[in-house]
Amino acid sequence: MGGNTLSARPRLLDLFCCAGGAAMGYHRAGFDLYAVDITPQPNYPFAFHQGDALDVMRRLLLGEAVAFTHRDGTVEWLTLADFDAIHASPPCQGYLNLGKVNQALGRDYEHPQLIAATRDLIAATGLPYVIENVADARRELREPIRICGTGLHLPLRRHRLFESNVDLEGVACAHHRYTERRYWTSWRPRGEVRLSTVVQVYGNAGGREHWPAAMGIDWMTAAEMVEAIPPAYTEHIGRQLLAHIRAEVAA
Repeated sequence: MGGNTLSARPRLLDLFCCAGGAAMGYHRAGFDLYAVDITPQPNYPFAFHQGDALDVMRRLLLGEAVAFTHRDGTVEWLTLADFDAIHASPPCQGYLNLGKVNQALGRDYEHPQLIAATRDLIAATGLPYVIENVADARRELREPIRICGTGLHLPLRRHRLFESNVDLEGVACAHHRYTERRYWTSWRPRGEVRLSTVVQVYGNAGGREHWPAAMGIDWMTAAEMVEAIPPAYTEHIGRQLLAHIRAEVAA
């Protein structure tokens, strides 16, 4: 178990980490987090390495050690043998099916699709893994489970998919829990102003005062929150992942 014991917190490698929404959920589930992202992430709450996630995976597979800097400035060098599980959230933009919306706005949506390449590398480790992405990436993911925020008692219809080599249980929608129209939305049929039953967390959406409580995130900027996974999602996933790891060690 990555050099750990049953009484220790296992280490999870967090690829394409952004500002750490997924990381916080895994932390709450019982993992220690070590993250990689190609851009600086000053708000990421755990140990961090700036670099290309796929390149870092290749280096780890070759037996190299990678330096992770903790929030207090201390540096820890880890090899693949030090990790117990991997989470990856490859960029979702290349999978979003916004079609006519992007054409109308003149957006260039040429973004890389990295799910397959990510899977190839992390599967080669033999470790338990999770790959997360948006609902539009379903065709690229293998037998993913889905989580909806409403099923976790969050006012969010923020569907996310999770592929894993471990049997996981998703969280079904419970939209019926949220029926009061009280939140800002950009939906304007026939020019009418209508409110939403759930919080809208995207782009330049209004109602940002509701975002932190709805997402369970209070350490990010609004721009970072738009791309974040609510920690409740990965806390649900992480508990199952941790149970699998401990069962494997005990067997």
